[in-house]
Amino acid sequence: MYDLVIKNGKLVTPDRIFDAVIAVKDGKFAGFFAPGTDVEGKETVDAKGNLVYPGIIDCHAHLNEPGFEYREDFETGSRAAAAAGCTTLIDMPLNNDPSLMNKEIFDLKMSKISRHSYVDYGLWGGLVGDFDDKPDSVKNNMDDLLDLEKCGVAAFKGFTCPNGPLFPTVNLGNIRKALEILKPTGAVCGFHCEEYGQVLEREKDAKAKTNQTREQKIRDFLDAHDVWTEYVATKNVIDMARATGARVHICHVSHPMVAQVVKDAQHEGLPITAETCPHYLGFTEDFVFEKGGPAKCTPPLRTQDAVDGLWDYVLDGTLSCVGSDHSPAADEEKDNATKDIWQAWGGLNAIQYFLPMMFDMTVHQKHLSPTLIAKVMDYNPAKIFGFWGRKGAFEIGFDADIVILDPEKEWQVEQDKLYTKGHVTCFDGLTGKGAPTATYIRGRKVAENGKYIEDAKGTGEFIRPIK
Repeated sequence: MYDLVIKNGKLVTPDRIFDAVIAVKDGKFAGFFAPGTDVEGKETVDAKGNLVYPGIIDCHAHLNEPGFEYREDFETGSRAAAAAGCTTLIDMPLNNDPSLMNKEIFDLKMSKISRHSYVDYGLWGGLVGDFDDKPDSVKNNMDDLLDLEKCGVAAFKGFTCPNGPLFPTVNLGNIRKALEILKPTGAVCGFHCEEYGQVLEREKDAKAKTNQTREQKIRDFLDAHDVWTEYVATKNVIDMARATGARVHICHVSHPMVAQVVKDAQHEGLPITAETCPHYLGFTEDFVFEKGGPAKCTPPLRTQDAVDGLWDYVLDGTLSCVGSDHSPAADEEKDNATKDIWQAWGGLNAIQYFLPMMFDMTVHQKHLSPTLIAKVMDYNPAKIFGFWGRKGAFEIGFDADIVILDPEKEWQVEQDKLYTKGHVTCFDGLTGKGAPTATYIRGRKVAENGKYIEDAKGTGEFIRPIK
């Protein structure tokens, strides 16, 4: 007898949708049977003809623990993720204090987050340069990269733009050295690509202006982070991949001009992958003018032409993953009444509607197949970040991570009902169709009808890449 049987579901993979009965034993997929097959289970669930996905993987999330728990911690962030159908997330090494830069900090972080995650999780390791030459300032962590890789981080993350003292910017020398160190391990190095000098100078000039209106400040912010900053940094990083042959991942691509650089590198045969986010596929810079600080992120939202063009690179596989880039803030850090665009925290509260937003845009707005979701939020991230063999597919022996999704279920973002610690989100009031009715991790239900299950706290396990 199986532990869990799910019948009457339409299973979604990257290349097809088919009817099947799912059988789960000891937390793993143990069998897939033709519709109508009599399969015994301790628990039997009727999917009622809804779509059934392998559990969603969010490859890019900031849960802020340790150090910035006032914004978010693993309990609050992961319960919101579970409600949205996410069963595995990969947490960024920032914003943490200390940032995840060495084995000692890895052990510290694990001692905290492993106690209360609702979902399975991997970790990005940090890749940082020197902040300054003062003895007590953060220094580059080139000598710690191999130890971090042995700890089981899924990838390494660096910033090419001004980023503050806790997670200092990497220069091209740091990037090249890190890629040389990590190439033999096959590790992935991901980068936030905005070119340091352009951002620094353009922000400095913009902030020096006086008597600016709200709209003028927003325009200046968008221009200080224009596509050329992202384009140049992406080309520089890819050049370092070309020089070393190491694996590189371009994070949160916001513009088709940048995606084309990635595509050219892939056609050249370089080991380059890239991701984008739902907000770059569905929202424009007009949204920033409308919402103000709550819609501030970097790279920023672009024009409608850029949004439309970016979809082509998702469809052709250039942008192989979609991540939430959930980067929460305390409510006061996103308050338009007290903060202008320069003072507001840069990041979006997005994790609780990650799958519903992407599904609505893909299926109901673009009239594309639901299989695209399985490709960019299951199969590809599992392959890229080393989880294939456990995550991302309906395969015998894989973890029984399952999301039952009603494609017609209506939803609305209500920020006062979010499960995240901060409640200000630019998506407040947004509506759409397509939402999970149940989320299972290794055969255990962790959320139902948009609500996390309280006693599922601590279900989440650390996932190491499979080498």
